[in-house]
Amino acid sequence: MEYLQAFFALLNEMSPYLVLGFLIAGVLRAFVPERLCSHYLSGTGFKSVILAALVGIPLPLCSCGVLPTTVSLRKGGASRAASTSFLIATPQTGVDSIAATYSMLGLPFAVLRPVAALVTAVFGGLVVGRVEKEDTAEENVLRQESENAPGELTLKDKIVEVFRYGFFEMLQNIGRWLVLGLVIATLITVLLPDDFFLRFGQHSLLNMVVIVMIAVPMYVCATGSIPIAAALMLKGLSPGCALVLLMAGPAANFASMLVVGHTLGKRAMWTYLAVIVAGAMGFGLLVDYLPGWRETFVAAMPHIDLHCHEMGSGVLNVAFSVLLLVCIAVALLSNHIKSMRLKKENKAKRMKEFKIEGMMCNHCRERVEKEIAKLHGVERVRVDLAGSVAYVEGDVADSDVINAVTSAGYGASVK
Repeated sequence: MEYLQAFFALLNEMSPYLVLGFLIAGVLRAFVPERLCSHYLSGTGFKSVILAALVGIPLPLCSCGVLPTTVSLRKGGASRAASTSFLIATPQTGVDSIAATYSMLGLPFAVLRPVAALVTAVFGGLVVGRVEKEDTAEENVLRQESENAPGELTLKDKIVEVFRYGFFEMLQNIGRWLVLGLVIATLITVLLPDDFFLRFGQHSLLNMVVIVMIAVPMYVCATGSIPIAAALMLKGLSPGCALVLLMAGPAANFASMLVVGHTLGKRAMWTYLAVIVAGAMGFGLLVDYLPGWRETFVAAMPHIDLHCHEMGSGVLNVAFSVLLLVCIAVALLSNHIKSMRLKKENKAKRMKEFKIEGMMCNHCRERVEKEIAKLHGVERVRVDLAGSVAYVEGDVADSDVINAVTSAGYGASVK
């Protein structure tokens, strides 16, 4: 019972802001054409780099979903410098995670988080612009019309797209990670002593190094990291260390690093990782050691009594929580139903099956489908995200399919 109380306390605290964030995310998706962004991101100077960061900060894309979007921007003519800036800024924040950060961690965190993302993204983009020279021939090939064209939809279709993307596709992408983050936060809340991190209060730098070592390889979305950070702070973790988790966790993981290396080059990949780690620890140290900052961040954190039945139990909070859980259940169940339908369809048509590794969301699925569909001889391709399987129909060599998937940054093998 204590676990359930803590879980729903966290959920009730976040749900109104998450619903608002998902709604705004849908509006951005439906009303802001992606191809307009790439037009302004073709340079390597300060203007294109900072614009790329400013474009990326409000977008609700995780470290996995931002990768195919970055590839699309590159195809639209965005430079490596601007692409790197976009790639660093976007997964750290988003309108949904900014709103949820305010609800659970307070205004200082909600303000500093996008500011830190902006600074690290601009710095990383400028460094890549210095060390990476654009290949003119490559850029001419990459300057293609963006594959995403929401601006061509009618107003009615755009309104439908707002809710379809915000409350269905986004929850397909991050729903399980959001629930996982709440579960981890619940376990931290119930199992760890209240003074657990107070014992190490004088060792912020050591705590940050440990958090970076854990956060970089694992996959956690910008929104899913918030309840974990909040629960750790309630156990005595310093706000600077919590900020390191919020920055490094969503922005880097092993799967995304492989795709970054393939898309932007090895030097850009290492620059990307170094900037994220250095930026996260730098801002974390500022929060913990600048006079008065640590106290301000702690004092601004909303009072969350995770053991109290009445916390966040207002009718409106509960209604938003129920709505959110229903939307997550529908989104995840639809993935399972689609997976079963594809398996049944494949048995009837005897399509080739390929095991795909590294897919995390619908952006990954779309990327894999598009790369395989480009191959000569492919008549039809369907990718099952839940089952991590690609079904391919047509006269095409297995090795060509595997190479196409590998070039997109994912693993593939004949099933």
